[in-house]
Amino acid sequence: MGNSLACFSPSTVSKSPPKELHPPWISPSAPHTRSRKSATSSSSPPTMKASNVLDESYIKQQAQIASMLYHHHLQNNGGDLLLQLDRSVSTKNPPPSSSSKKLPRRSRSVSSSTPLSSMHLPNLQDAARNDGKEKKQHFVLVHGGGFGAWCWYKIIALLKEANCEVDAIDLTGSGANFCDITSIKTIAQYAKPLIDFLANLADDKEVILVGHDVGGVCMSYAMEMNPSKVSRAVFVAATMLSNGHSALDVFSKQASLTELNQCAQKFIYGNGKKQLPTAMEYDKSLLEDFLFNQTPSKDVALASVSMRAVPFAPVTEKLCLSAEKYGSIPRFYVKTDYDFAIPEPLQEAMIQSDPPKQVFQLKGADHSPFFSKPQALLRLLLEISNTPQVKQGKET
Repeated sequence: MGNSLACFSPSTVSKSPPKELHPPWISPSAPHTRSRKSATSSSSPPTMKASNVLDESYIKQQAQIASMLYHHHLQNNGGDLLLQLDRSVSTKNPPPSSSSKKLPRRSRSVSSSTPLSSMHLPNLQDAARNDGKEKKQHFVLVHGGGFGAWCWYKIIALLKEANCEVDAIDLTGSGANFCDITSIKTIAQYAKPLIDFLANLADDKEVILVGHDVGGVCMSYAMEMNPSKVSRAVFVAATMLSNGHSALDVFSKQASLTELNQCAQKFIYGNGKKQLPTAMEYDKSLLEDFLFNQTPSKDVALASVSMRAVPFAPVTEKLCLSAEKYGSIPRFYVKTDYDFAIPEPLQEAMIQSDPPKQVFQLKGADHSPFFSKPQALLRLLLEISNTPQVKQGKET
């Protein structure tokens, strides 16, 4: 695994207690990133936070209800039912103006307040209407590390309302897919549910893949394995790798990650602390600052009882991506400008390394725009799905 894992080698014996071996992107000396909590006025009544804390049993009950509704939705086309859970967009502590930031030449900026008319999109109910001549657009949603299919519940409901087909995948050891997380050694194992789903599609069926966070790695692997089944790929604040690189390579070369990354991520050493981590989990007390700084409180509560550990081995594996397969599929990247998990400079570095067809930006979005900016994310997905794309010599 080369120099990128040099810091994992055991240190010489000293009188001080041995330290855990952290991945190279963790920098204890990095400055702390300003979070929503630190940005909140000190004059805010201290009792407000306590009053919002829900009973743990109630939160778990709501998480179970959300999970049941999600599966009911998949089986019975219950988009409207799910939509009733929450269609709100967070208005808490809006991020500072990003007007001074320069976007890539082919990029677009979208906020939740952007009118549909200005985006040249049809009405949501007609955006993907099946008129008997055209097939419905079919979206397959791939969650990020620690998440599960459950995190897409707002997007599932909105896409169903727009008359699209949609499926959300639980990667191995995630969501409702239970296994020993330490047994996941490769990307192939981690992405197996996605690979199996694509393999079982009809021969003439194509889908639009949408990946978040390290789900972008699994999505890229699936594009290489089943290019004929994918018409477009949308990376949402996701790891978009170039050939021969791993997610670890990308993170280890960036100085934009901060002390918050170190504090929010806790590593699990299933084979002992002198070996590489076998998994990673998030400190739940820092979830709001790290992943959900613009997310409604009810979704933060849902995530806090639903998130699971992330297998570490797939993060270290280098992808083999070919121009003939992976490169034949049009790619789109959605940037999130209030993202502390994959900061905007890191997103930009991945974009510049292997430019996609088009770049969009969700203004005021945190690392989880499916929670914080669902309506704006929906608009981008519909726009991408309705733009003719040339793939493998044919127009789709």
